[in-house]
Amino acid sequence: MKALVVERLAPDYQGCAVKQVPMPQPGPGEVRIRVRAAAVNFPDLMQTRGEHQHKPPVPFIPGMELAGEVDALGDGVEGLAPGDPVCGGGRGGMAEYAVLPAAGLRRKPDTLTFSQAAGYPVAYLTAYVAFERCARLQPGEWVLVHGAAGGVGLAAVDLARIMGARVIAASASDHKLDVIAREYAPEATANVTQGFRERVKEITGGRGADVIYDPVGGDVFDESLRCIAFGGRILSIGFTSGRLPVLPVNIALIKGFSVIGVRAGEYGRQFPQKGRENNDAIWKLAEAGKVKPRVDAEYALDDWRAAFDSLADRKVIGKTIVRPDL
Repeated sequence: MKALVVERLAPDYQGCAVKQVPMPQPGPGEVRIRVRAAAVNFPDLMQTRGEHQHKPPVPFIPGMELAGEVDALGDGVEGLAPGDPVCGGGRGGMAEYAVLPAAGLRRKPDTLTFSQAAGYPVAYLTAYVAFERCARLQPGEWVLVHGAAGGVGLAAVDLARIMGARVIAASASDHKLDVIAREYAPEATANVTQGFRERVKEITGGRGADVIYDPVGGDVFDESLRCIAFGGRILSIGFTSGRLPVLPVNIALIKGFSVIGVRAGEYGRQFPQKGRENNDAIWKLAEAGKVKPRVDAEYALDDWRAAFDSLADRKVIGKTIVRPDL
């Protein structure tokens, strides 16, 4: 089969190549999937350079989210049959076929395309854990979502609205904000290019945002401290700006806010029952047709570099998808 293989860790994807590799065989409790779509995430890019906390041994096939059809079953797998549409993740999505544990697969909801399903779980699970478990978001609260055009940011805009919050979508691009406003209808938008503190205060009647969802870090985090409401919660999702911010604790003392780190996968590992509940909750939303995961563009496997660059260059509104079947 054809697959994108990371043969060595190097900058600018120099260690990556599309190659013919042996067809994987499912072991006991495993399923081989014909991959129809694989999402591109920032950890995929970072792993090609060895810069992510999870460092799979080389060679490896990237792609932590995928959707496709059951192709073959390992011993002991029940409840699935060849041809069933499924989605899941963990490893190996950027290939024509992938083998995953049956226990980690979900039947693809009819409400989602393969591409939507491939890009759904990581972003929406992150947003769900952030809002439901960490921030305990309440209906009517103001939520400022930074990086709102990215995969995790757009999922946060979508989910916060579903949960009854009043959303301010923030981005550095007026074009992206126009798309978000048209397709997701947040209460307001904010272009962060010239600063956003005063804009957020104006929108919230001087109070500030009750919850700030921050996958950016850096200067965005610094200015967020100036427009968080008293008793508010800043959710630290990641640092796509490249700079780790530092919190002056005197500001936290004066304004009484909390900074909460969000790692949805680790939350599920620490609290397995709650982790299962979290996954059940986001997939029920998908099955009910309440969510709107947005696919920005689809690329053939041979065009993987363009797909990676679209994410690295911040061109994406939603998710970038690699389609091995194109």
